[in-house]
Amino acid sequence: MRSATAWPDGRWHYRRSLASRVAVLTTTALGVSIAVMALTAFLVMRQQLMSSLDQSLLDRAHKATANTTLSRITAQGVPPWMLGAADVRVIFITADGQGMSGADPPHFTLGQPEYDVVTGRKESAVRTLVTEEGERYRVATVQAGRREALILAQPLAPNDRTLEKLGGVLFVFGALGVLAALLAGWLVARNGLRPVRRLTTSVERIAVTEDLTPLRVEGDDEVARLATAFNQMLLALGASRDRQRRLVADASHELRTPLTSLRTNLDLLRQAEGNTALPAEARLELLDDVRGQIEELSALVGDLVELARDEPMTRTVAEVDLAAVVERAVTRVRRRAQGIAFDVRLAPWRVVGDASGLERAVTNLLDNAAKWSPTEGTVTVRLEQGVLTVDDQGEGVAEADRPHVFERFYRAEESRAMPGSGLGLAIVRQVVDRHGGRVDVTEAPGGGARFALWLPGVAAATTAG
Repeated sequence: MRSATAWPDGRWHYRRSLASRVAVLTTTALGVSIAVMALTAFLVMRQQLMSSLDQSLLDRAHKATANTTLSRITAQGVPPWMLGAADVRVIFITADGQGMSGADPPHFTLGQPEYDVVTGRKESAVRTLVTEEGERYRVATVQAGRREALILAQPLAPNDRTLEKLGGVLFVFGALGVLAALLAGWLVARNGLRPVRRLTTSVERIAVTEDLTPLRVEGDDEVARLATAFNQMLLALGASRDRQRRLVADASHELRTPLTSLRTNLDLLRQAEGNTALPAEARLELLDDVRGQIEELSALVGDLVELARDEPMTRTVAEVDLAAVVERAVTRVRRRAQGIAFDVRLAPWRVVGDASGLERAVTNLLDNAAKWSPTEGTVTVRLEQGVLTVDDQGEGVAEADRPHVFERFYRAEESRAMPGSGLGLAIVRQVVDRHGGRVDVTEAPGGGARFALWLPGVAAATTAG
């Protein structure tokens, strides 16, 4: 029903379960409704009884005043039961100061309403008077002649007993109704929240076992929609975990080769430390090999770190000129791609994004083109209408390999013997996806491969946002 939670200040806060809160709310709502209905019924019944009594007293009083002989007999003090009114006190009053007359009149004090009837200001008056002993009477006064009036006073004790019984019955049935509402609310809460409890149990099992098998969805109500949302989340988590596993497996595979080669070269250098027979050229060759392997390892680690950022773009975002980004990337690649010419023609194209990430993606495209181009070859770079095309003069990308070239660690058969980590184009795809663009690979018009990269301009990005 309730769970206790300690607050930071040391106090304990009790939280009721959802089922108990639904039951309490249901009981409160039905209880208030039953109380209002019972009170309304009691008030209506009391008003109806009083109205019927008033009408009965007035009718009997008018009939009595129509009979002059009956009025005179009443004035002489004849007992009411002789007049057929055993439960009614019959009183005859005049305005000349003689006061009340009749048989055993109640000891209450008449007031202004009765005086108005006697003096002719009003035809009749009905109200409740209390005697000196505390007994309540319903008093009806009607004119009986000139400056005379007839009063019928009936005790309210029978009406009060009837209302007390009615109140007791309404209270008992109201209490039973509240208990029934409590039971019904609890049953409704338990049955209605049963799918939620099943869903909670399944989610808790997933949290313990880490089994991301989708949940079974039944029906099409809100709980089914919640289960469907959980399944979508589980699919996303499963896909993310699979990507992480593939990344770790591929990274360990790629790191194994340079680490093994690096350890072998270091072992050779150590063995040759005291061996003067090792030529200086061989030593330098080993050191250059070690340096190259360290650079390759550093590049691989950097690429892995970049790909590990499997998240939306959170770096500094600003409006940049893609043409300037491409120019900087071309300058960098020219320094390390000896013997490769670059034919560059760029048109301004402003985009909103991360300048460093875009420069890295463009650099990877240019490095890939330079790697596949032959010595003294030319890499053609064009930027028109937001589309950056990079053409090389290599052998091109086979039709079967094109869907996979942007995958992590993917290498075609002809590229396995060439340097590289197999992550450059995957980084290109990741950066382009973060910026809402697209990148494709096709065949260049003069042979080789063409990589086409498109990014939305400032106007397009503003409209999309």
